[in-house]
Amino acid sequence: MSRDAAIQAATRYLDEGGFVADLARRVAIPTESQNAERGSAMADYLEREMRATLEPLGFACQVHPNPNPKGWPFLVAIRREPGAKHTVFSYGHGDVVRGQDAQWRAGLSPWAVTQEGDRLYGRGTADNKGQHSVNIGALAAVLGVRGGRLGFNMVLVIETGEEIGSPGLQEFCAMHRKEWGCDLFLASDGPRLDPARPTLYCGARGALNFDMSVNYRQGAHHSGNWGGLLADPGITLAHAISSIVSPTGQIRIPEWVPAELPASVRAALADCAVSGGEDGPQIDTWWGEPGLTPAERVYGWCSFDVLAFKTGNPDMPVNAIPGQASAHCQIRFVVGTDYRQFLPALRRHLDRHGLGMVQVAQARAEIMDATRLDPEHPFVRWALQSVSRTTGVKPALLPNLGGSLPNDVFADTLGLPTVWVPHSYAACSQHAPNEHILLPVMRQGLAMMAGLFWDLGEGSPL
Repeated sequence: MSRDAAIQAATRYLDEGGFVADLARRVAIPTESQNAERGSAMADYLEREMRATLEPLGFACQVHPNPNPKGWPFLVAIRREPGAKHTVFSYGHGDVVRGQDAQWRAGLSPWAVTQEGDRLYGRGTADNKGQHSVNIGALAAVLGVRGGRLGFNMVLVIETGEEIGSPGLQEFCAMHRKEWGCDLFLASDGPRLDPARPTLYCGARGALNFDMSVNYRQGAHHSGNWGGLLADPGITLAHAISSIVSPTGQIRIPEWVPAELPASVRAALADCAVSGGEDGPQIDTWWGEPGLTPAERVYGWCSFDVLAFKTGNPDMPVNAIPGQASAHCQIRFVVGTDYRQFLPALRRHLDRHGLGMVQVAQARAEIMDATRLDPEHPFVRWALQSVSRTTGVKPALLPNLGGSLPNDVFADTLGLPTVWVPHSYAACSQHAPNEHILLPVMRQGLAMMAGLFWDLGEGSPL
């Protein structure tokens, strides 16, 4: 009975085909949370797949309705051991974005796992079915080697609404916080900093989506008859957007950025080089906040992006001045900013620039707030040592993920120190056709998580 034996058992799970077989079964369940017709798929994933997997590992499982009528259900799996000194909370989400079936390249389907070399294709392989499958596989390996013991308690929540903003998750966790009695959080989602380098992160940037629009009149009017006489909403909206950011992407609204980059964050990012692997895009080094490294810009600062812009008919333009224009925008924000002030600050900014005709509205009710555990926290240092011991590599430590997750629920509502260990990479085509994972990353992920779970059973890291 040893740590090395648990790691070997975890990697054999992949080498002997068990991981791929389990993941293929899970990917085949079309759990599209944006699709109101997928209720039976959500039930199948939680009841037929997750319950059937976790109960043999000693978890007591129960599916709970969502307290938010816009949300999908939760599965709570609880495993307790006599004398355990701490309780770990873990998390995964069984829902995926829409399959986009027709857009996948020939030979691939979102609902079937297809292996090509070191890649496994399928919707949810990276986000998030593959990642929580790694963690469950590592748990099973540790239990097998330790004779049915972990050495700690665990509460595992699998939700089915993360891709629609996790409606109800905050309320649900608040309802059960006391009975769960957790003191640590450890889970997996998102990409590594670099495909070849193990990565840990301690929180997530927040995200606020909003719409900007200009509505001058109903209908369009011939540009030859009315050009120069009618205000163009597309031009007005373009000026509004250009007032928000400089030509090189620097945000011009002070309330949208933190006062400073904390020293501990800068230190953690000092040896972090952003890379999407050979398939990833090249970084535009001239874009964003000046004076910051690429890692500091994406993990330590805020960003503003226009995700969609429409005026007239882009697919079939005609010689007419449109009456309306709209843009769907997003702010990714870090700790040190208050998202409640973003839109009021934008309103004041536009008014100062004579752009009172530009309307602003929050695009979605569910907002994931920014979180960041101090990189010097004892749990973070402990996790870094465990992963380094398993892999022989110094892991990258990100103070927070560049993307957004419901980590505010775990850090703030549950009050837990949060450490994430991602098993994907930035060029995995997450949320796009041809989503995939890398088998070497999955294999190393199984080893790392087995090592982490083994070490948790040896004693509390706090």
